[in-house]
Amino acid sequence: MRSVQFHSLLAALGCAASLLTWQGSAHAFELFGICFSGECKQEEEAAAFIDPKTYEAVFIVDETFSTDVEDALKSSSELWRGRDKPVAGSAGLIARAKGDYRRILAGLYNQGHYGGSISIEVNGQQAASMRAGTDLPDNSSVSILIEPGPVYRFGQAEIVNQAPFTDDPKDQVPLPEDVGFQTGETAKAGAVRRAEQVAREAWRQQGYPLAQTGNKSATAIHPENKLNVLIHMAPGPKASFGDVTVSGTERMDPGFVAYMTGIERGREYDPDEVEKAQKRLDRLGVFASRKLEESQSLDANGLLPIDLAVSERKLRRIGIGATASSVDGFGVEAFWLHRNLWGRAESLRLDGKVGGIGNTTDADEFDYLFSATLTQPGKFSPDTDLVWNTFVKHEFNDTYEENSGGGSIALTNYYSDEITYTLSAFGKYGDYVDAFGNRTFVTAGFEGDVIYDSRDSKTDPTKGFYAEVKASPFQEFEFGNTAIRIETELRGYHSLDTESRSVLAGRVKLGSLLGPSIVQTPPDLLFTAGGGNSIRGFAFKSIGVPAPGGNTSGGRSLFESSLEYRQRINDQFGLVAFVDAGTVNSGGFVDFEEDLSVGAGVGVRYYTGLGPIRLDFAVPLNPGPDDPDFAFYAGIGQAF
Repeated sequence: MRSVQFHSLLAALGCAASLLTWQGSAHAFELFGICFSGECKQEEEAAAFIDPKTYEAVFIVDETFSTDVEDALKSSSELWRGRDKPVAGSAGLIARAKGDYRRILAGLYNQGHYGGSISIEVNGQQAASMRAGTDLPDNSSVSILIEPGPVYRFGQAEIVNQAPFTDDPKDQVPLPEDVGFQTGETAKAGAVRRAEQVAREAWRQQGYPLAQTGNKSATAIHPENKLNVLIHMAPGPKASFGDVTVSGTERMDPGFVAYMTGIERGREYDPDEVEKAQKRLDRLGVFASRKLEESQSLDANGLLPIDLAVSERKLRRIGIGATASSVDGFGVEAFWLHRNLWGRAESLRLDGKVGGIGNTTDADEFDYLFSATLTQPGKFSPDTDLVWNTFVKHEFNDTYEENSGGGSIALTNYYSDEITYTLSAFGKYGDYVDAFGNRTFVTAGFEGDVIYDSRDSKTDPTKGFYAEVKASPFQEFEFGNTAIRIETELRGYHSLDTESRSVLAGRVKLGSLLGPSIVQTPPDLLFTAGGGNSIRGFAFKSIGVPAPGGNTSGGRSLFESSLEYRQRINDQFGLVAFVDAGTVNSGGFVDFEEDLSVGAGVGVRYYTGLGPIRLDFAVPLNPGPDDPDFAFYAGIGQAF
């Protein structure tokens, strides 16, 4: 049986390769932003001008003002931000300088300064007075002098005809004062804009889709350094949704597309429903683009029509990938996907994998998998998918050899952005060879799965929680046993700073198998631990319970825990320190009085657009006689 003690960096590159796909007739090959062949999308480079002009810029702000104000004004200046790149000749430099008056003035208003002055000189001449066609030498001298003037504060800050308060938490939005729009606060122009936005959104959340800002006045009282702002809201009529009109479909059924938005004619207007509709359409995976637009007026029935324009993706997609390990050998995998079989976004995906090549020359010890998955969205509701799956596989690992085949049918309901429910029925036939001999199992049962996921990222989370509870009651027919398998996992992430460069992450997992003995349970339904996503420092699936002949078997209960400190060094690299602990027991419930297997180590992260590439080094702190002295693990995405 194979054991996994070292995963080379090639494994990580293999994971990355598995994400590369060829779509339609495209033949471009791009990895981590590097174009190897074909017409890849390139980063925008400095334009190749006929007469490029460089310049040196000096930015001076009255020293009595804070560096925060200076930084904000610098960021608003295109002259300052683009000082390291040439411009398109003299005309380009003059245009950039003249445009900076408006940009910097807006920057002053955004900081609450309404009485400032701006001077922009190019080679000693005011840019505002320079004529078009003026020829400038290369490496011109540009000076930007800002006197921000005093800070203004809101005197009057009033919303007329503000939406009434609502007890419905789903319809509540921040108040204008929550975004800085109130008497005595710094009169930032951004606060006025945000106040208009929240005032309009408050009406929209209560069913007024045409709400707009009406008359608005802003008066600066210079002797008092005050700004008086009065905003009138015009909510318009209350309305309900009208028909959804779909355009741009080719193979897709437009009626089904409208149904999948979940927007029902006659239901009270709610902007949250429009946002949910967009997410449902994206989840289908068949559209290259989609645009939902609300009508600017009501129809003859007083309803709000919705226009949906879509563009369909190519029907078929092929992906290939490869993995490598110093002990597991080489693996290849491929998939074929049809996105839209019959016009309702039904997807058929065929997957094939072969592993263990090179680790052995005996093809009987290779790993094989072939599976077919048919997904039918919109069954029973726009948020419910019906998923059919069938597979055959051969697996050769530390604790057992398996030849099996089976299938399942599942209903997945996307209840909300955070909560997903799945209920499935499954059946499987398997032939196994392990420490207990050659045995055959036939199983059938049900599985219920509930997931709560509030993480800000699936590959590199910095905040939020992930929780999953999975229960699988099943019948085993060879021995006539009824059993239930339960798994619970909780992950949490907490940023220690405002930029999320320092993150504390934790994970706890519990498993329990109630019913038959270990000998009368299919080996793949028993619990094992160890490996890069489990207890690092120990070999893959090496932690179990003693079995005949000095071997290891899976157990009937599991406990795993992990704690990581993640520190980002810069935009490309980060470091990780971690400790993992866990145990596998023969009883149906975890016995915490038994010794835990503990591993600890450090890791390096290289951040890419696909997620961080991880390389972890771990040692077992209480190794057994057959455990390694250390282990390396590599992959894409954080360990959990």
